[in-house]
Amino acid sequence: MRIEDALRLAQEAELDLVEVAAQARPPVCKLMDYGKFKYESAQKARESRRNQQLTTIKEQKLRPKIDTHDYETKKRNVVRFLEGGNKVKVTIMFRGREQSRPELGFRLLTRLADDVAELGVVEAAPKQDGRNMTMVIAPTRKPPVRPRPSSSHAEPAGAPVEAPKSDQVDAQKVDAQKVDAQKVDAQKVDAQKVDAQQT
Repeated sequence: MRIEDALRLAQEAELDLVEVAAQARPPVCKLMDYGKFKYESAQKARESRRNQQLTTIKEQKLRPKIDTHDYETKKRNVVRFLEGGNKVKVTIMFRGREQSRPELGFRLLTRLADDVAELGVVEAAPKQDGRNMTMVIAPTRKPPVRPRPSSSHAEPAGAPVEAPKSDQVDAQKVDAQKVDAQKVDAQKVDAQKVDAQQT
């Protein structure tokens, strides 16, 4: 179809002639409301950004001669990071003669990977990088969705509201009457005190 005919059709339909595939031979055009198209594409992009999961890389540093208690503390941190849905970069730092024994760092990293195997999978295998040996562990599952905090006294939306039973209503009325009677008695006592002081 010629461009003039396509433009005439677009004007008759009160739509825009939009080039969809410029690289195709012949170029492909479409009749559409361009403003509506731009708005819908912006809405889709905003929605996809909202649903996008941001993964950050947390780092945990170890030494080859780490004590068992320190190792457990570092492992707890790695577990916390993985449960939060973050990747963890574990770095073993070698100093001095420790650099000649990279197998110590490799064993430590594989031990850590085995200990957190149910929460994470090794994404980048241990590799020597100068004085450091690094490994990246990625979480195996998505982090749990936390419910939004709401006021403790508010009923959840859509929850059925129970009508108070008649026994409860009667008990509440009796309690209110008792309170009113106590107030009246207190007022009488105050009035008697005032009369006694005046006389």
